[in-house]
Order: sequence, then C-alpha cells, then structure tokens
Amino acid sequence: MTISTHDPYAAWRVPEFRLYIYARFLLTLSTQIQEVTVGWQMYEITGDMFSLGLLGLAEALPAIAVALIGGYFADNYNRKWIIVGMTALLAACSFSLYFMAGRPEWLASFPYAFPIYVPIFMSGIARGFLGPAIFSFWPQIIEDKSIFSNAVTWNSTMWQISRTCGPAIGGLLIAPIGIQNTYCIDAILMTLAILAFARISNKTRIVQNLGLNIWQNITSGVKFVFGHPILLSTLSLDLFAVLFGGAIALLPVFAKDILHTGAFEFGLLKAATGIGSVLIAYFLAHYPIKKNAGLILLAVVAGFGCCMIGFGLSVYIWLSFLMLFLSGVFDGISVVIRGTLIQTHTPLEMKGRVSAVNNIFIGSSNEIGAFESGAAAKIMGLVPSVIFGGCMSIAVVVATYVKVKPLRKLDL
Repeated sequence: MTISTHDPYAAWRVPEFRLYIYARFLLTLSTQIQEVTVGWQMYEITGDMFSLGLLGLAEALPAIAVALIGGYFADNYNRKWIIVGMTALLAACSFSLYFMAGRPEWLASFPYAFPIYVPIFMSGIARGFLGPAIFSFWPQIIEDKSIFSNAVTWNSTMWQISRTCGPAIGGLLIAPIGIQNTYCIDAILMTLAILAFARISNKTRIVQNLGLNIWQNITSGVKFVFGHPILLSTLSLDLFAVLFGGAIALLPVFAKDILHTGAFEFGLLKAATGIGSVLIAYFLAHYPIKKNAGLILLAVVAGFGCCMIGFGLSVYIWLSFLMLFLSGVFDGISVVIRGTLIQTHTPLEMKGRVSAVNNIFIGSSNEIGAFESGAAAKIMGLVPSVIFGGCMSIAVVVATYVKVKPLRKLDL
C-alpha cells in the first residue's frame, strides 16, 4: 500500500530504512569523533596549522584516487558487503589510532607526527569505496518511490544529527578521559555500525553495462554527470564553495589562539554547523522545497560564504558559534537540494558510479578544502585566509548564476 506523501515520517515506517539509519548514524558519529580527536591531538603535538591541512589531504587523495573504481564495484558487486568490509577497515584504522595515542612521545619524535597519517590514508581508501556503495544501496530499501524525497530528507537529517553529536561528544570526552580512550569509544561505535549494516538484507543488483569494457564501465559515471548540465553545475557549485570555505579545519587554531578556549568549547564550535543543519533538515522534512530550488541553492551557498567571512572576523565565542550555526543552516539546505537532485536524476544501475563522481566533487572537497585552508593560513595568515575563502565562495555563486541559466529555473 502506498504511504501518503504528506506523512513527514513516512520513511520511518520502513523497517530496513530504520536499521540503515541506525547503522549510518553510528558510522558517521564515530568518524566525527575521530576527526575532532585527531585534529586536537595533531595540533597539540605539532602546534602547526599546516599539519591540520595535511590531515585533510592525507584522507582526500586516496579517496579521490579510488573513487571511480569504488563506483564500479558498487554497481557490479554486492553493495551490502562492500559497506560491511569498508566499515571494518575504518574500524581497524580507529583501533590503530587508539594504540598510537598511548605513545605520544614516539609520535612527537616524527616530523608532523607522521605515523598518524597512515591510518588516515587508509581511511581515505575505505571512504572511496564506502561512499558509492552506501549511496547506491540505501535507495533500494525504499520500494515505495512516492516517499523517496521524504527518505532523502530524513537520511540527510540523521546524518547531520550524527555530524553534530560526534564533535560535541569528542570535545566532551577528550578532557575527562583523554585522547586514547576517546579513540576507543570511536572504534566501539564503528564496530556496532558493522553489526547493524550486516543485518540488512541483500538487494538485487541491476547491471545494464554488458556492452562496456571495464574502463568504459568505470568512466561512464563521469560521462553521465558531464552530460547532465543541472547535475554538473550543482556539483561544481558545491565543490568550489566547500573548497574555498574550508575554515572548519582550522577550528583547533581558532579555539586555542583566537578564542582562547579548551577542548569542550572546541567541541561545541565543531558541533555548531551540525546543529544548524539538523534544525533546517527537520524543518524541510515537514515543509519540503519544491519551487525555485536552483535560486535557493545559489542563495544558501552565498550565505555560507558570508558566514565564513563573519567567522574569520569574530573574536567572541558566541559570535563564532552563531556564524558556524548559520553556515550549517545554509549547508543543510544545499545538502537536501543536491541529494534530491542526484538521487532522482540518476538511474538505479548508475548510482554507484555517479556517487563516485559526487564524492570526488563534494566528499573529498572538504579534505582538499582543509588542505587549502591550512596552506592559505600558512601563507596569508589565519584570519585573512578565512576571509579570502569566504569571498571566493561568493564569487563562485555569482559566476554560476551568470553562466548556468537552467539552474535559475530549477524546481524539485
């Protein structure tokens, strides 16, 4: 029986969707705890802003390198067990960080605490396979396509909640229990995510690429996106906005050197964007965007850039929190619009490969943006680099508005 599209909780009535949400919530929560912990640990050991940028690069490069291959695997092999296997690899990386955290003097003996980059690099490889598999697997759970948009919104909402809770939990745990025990909790949550994913039933693969060789199969996702003006412009817009607006990676520096706060306040600042994203996603679940989606997308990306400028200029923790909160609101709207567009404009048999392209454009742009922010801060100084990034994000919006006319008229 078709569930009413007016029911804001329609997707939650699908049992396997609830199980998937639980698993992905744990996965994202653990990775966010790890991110905030490793950033704090790295700056504590090195005291160097550039090391924070290198962390992002160490994860982004392998993720980009294997992304297209990951998309090919997601569309041609068992998606569920790819997810389970790659989550297990992430758990192994978490446990390795746990053991290394017990030897801080040994880590400090290496330039830029080099051993930490090894599990981060392996995490990037796991992400390159995991992203396309998850993206193409979960839509098969929703058999009633009339509630698909509702499922996209709730998927985004719960992801944002986990992104919000993770940094806050990480910041709250570092001070009382230490870095090593925080990594331990991260690894345990990752293990629970593995068990939850394993309980979801296998889904039928849809393969319609029998006339293609492996290379054509792998690159077909790139051709699909570049042949679809709306998808290409949407992904490009977010790519450059996130690339130049990656000031979040410099939060440990702002927390310690500008705002003069500790790990707890750092965790709250890290959670601010997620709080904004969660609230707006919950609102959109009840009042979805249907008209003028393209113009709204351009406006919220410009608003994100303005928030980055405000954050860079702030010397008050309440104002910094507010700017990050509003940036999360704008980013949350962008995520829902982009997620709905990609899912609804991509055939099921192509979802893994198109997701791989999306991960190259968007997923890894956070880490590349972190590297850009770290490098720019090293060259230009901390505050000027953040202001520059915000201005560039706004410039990208203006250029997209002028060049891509179909986006102005886009509805959902």
